[in-house]
Amino acid sequence: MQVVFWMAAVGSVTSSIYCGMVLAAAVRFGLRKRREQRAAADFLPKVSMLKPLHGTEPGMEQNLASFFEQEYPGEWELLFCARHETDEGLKLARAVGQRYPQVDARYVTCGEPTPKFHNAKVFSLAKMDSVAKNDLYVTSDADVRVEKDYLLRMVQNLKDPQMGLASCIYLGTAQPDTGNGGPGFASQLDAVGKSVEMSSGVLVADMLEGTKFALGATMAVRKKSFQDVGGFDELGQFYADDFVIGSRLAAQGTGVQMATYSIRLMVQDSPFWLSFRNQLRWMQSTRRSRPWGHLGSGLTFAMPFGLLGLAWGLLSGHAVLGAVWLMAMVVNRWLQAGAILGVLGDPDILYNTMIYPLRDLLGWVLWVGSYGGENFYYRGKVYKLKDGGRVEE
Repeated sequence: MQVVFWMAAVGSVTSSIYCGMVLAAAVRFGLRKRREQRAAADFLPKVSMLKPLHGTEPGMEQNLASFFEQEYPGEWELLFCARHETDEGLKLARAVGQRYPQVDARYVTCGEPTPKFHNAKVFSLAKMDSVAKNDLYVTSDADVRVEKDYLLRMVQNLKDPQMGLASCIYLGTAQPDTGNGGPGFASQLDAVGKSVEMSSGVLVADMLEGTKFALGATMAVRKKSFQDVGGFDELGQFYADDFVIGSRLAAQGTGVQMATYSIRLMVQDSPFWLSFRNQLRWMQSTRRSRPWGHLGSGLTFAMPFGLLGLAWGLLSGHAVLGAVWLMAMVVNRWLQAGAILGVLGDPDILYNTMIYPLRDLLGWVLWVGSYGGENFYYRGKVYKLKDGGRVEE
């Protein structure tokens, strides 16, 4: 009972300290966001938006349309790349593009990745890099949905010529299942995890030591930045290419920052087992990319230690104290989720805050599972994660 008590106590203290840090980081981010929203958006360089594609998914038409609808006063182009002309995602992009003839949009193919490119997304980026007209890029994934001021706000982060890259946190949004109505609970837990768990870690890291990484859902990045970190051939060997380019640029002294603009990351409705497998893949990648930080993150979860406290209370004759202990950890997670979702502007903040304790418990299970192996399944192939985040088929 003493072992159970002290395990629960230590974890509860560390997760509470972390919660306090998240609250401080959220306030800091919110104040910075307010300042930047009031600042003039007068940096209008020529921009190429790069979007790799591979197949389609529900809601993707709306995702793509949001990029065609950008209100950017400067000169810009929109590039899409898939492996083959027959790719359904590329066909959809062409169909959407026909509704926006005023947009300079181009559609290219790259073929199958060469053996040295284990990251097919980077292979597509390399192709678009070879045909892009401009030297400033804004990259994004196919599951990203944005507002009309997205491009204008993202490029402001590169106004300083010493700044090489800016990425942004995102609001996970469960994509409704068109056949069954609303999104399933598994996708809702996945979405709120992307919003709260991911953003919490990012904002705390930025507060403590500055940004030394990038989030690849979307990035404003200079063409030169890819060259400075070894080029696409080098990045194509990593699963978390976004982390690598951000960390290498920061190590070189090039400016890397987290933008205050936030996007929506659409989470597909899927069975629990598939959602779990996808989330586990990212946890495994994080463990390989930054092993010590990932190890320490196990002490930032609260619900496992609240359940330990409840178990101690029930087994030691202090049931009321155990129940209070668990409830304190639930409130801990409510505070964390409320602060992050508030600064992200989540319209469903109340519901997502209420369910976050369950996602915190699931996050801990995924964290434990990330130490269970090095192989993962992705888009029809099995890959092996190696030390440093490199990947091989």
